[in-house]
Amino acid sequence: MSTYARRLPNLLFDFGGVIINIDYNRTLEAMRALSRVGTTIEFTQAAQSALFDDLETGRITPDGFRAGLRQHYDLHHTTDAELDTAWNAMLLDIPLARLEYIRELGRQGYQTALLSNTNSIHIPVINEMLRREHGLQHGIADVLDRVFYSQEVGMRKPGKEIFEHVLQEMNWRAEETLFVEDSIQHIRTAEALGIRTLFLQPPLTLTEALPAALRAFSLPST
Repeated sequence: MSTYARRLPNLLFDFGGVIINIDYNRTLEAMRALSRVGTTIEFTQAAQSALFDDLETGRITPDGFRAGLRQHYDLHHTTDAELDTAWNAMLLDIPLARLEYIRELGRQGYQTALLSNTNSIHIPVINEMLRREHGLQHGIADVLDRVFYSQEVGMRKPGKEIFEHVLQEMNWRAEETLFVEDSIQHIRTAEALGIRTLFLQPPLTLTEALPAALRAFSLPST
């Protein structure tokens, strides 16, 4: 007799690149256009400077972030609105099919949560997009059981502490959890903790790749 039973894994989703489409180059180009000397910011999917870490963990305010941008990247002539527009330029669309799929997974009995490196400038824009385009009055929380934002918990991926925090808060076991993510450095931390992963390397998308991953996922029987 098999020692494995078909049960439902816990589902932990990244936000950018998994649920919302992201183009980091749009922000890099927008910041370059604001620079008098044609330079851009040190922010990519793989790495970033401490200024962005501080914003994403809530250690600095949006005003402090804007001041840091002006000081470090020769953007002294810019307005707050110009900086925010450039910073938000990476945020693209949120396909309805992904939201509907996550909702359906919840109806099927899956426990779902979001783990996102994000900040207090992006979140209001994303929430307004979700309200305007998809009728979600409380942002992405309307389709998930729980939302964990780095800027609210004071930790960020790829640090192991934020993964451990989510597992503890959700009362989830690592081996019973599937983490869906598009950044390989975050995948590696999750795997080191025993969390199962689905690496959404472009052009893979959530609705294309997750069904097969769920069919292949087996949990130890209790």
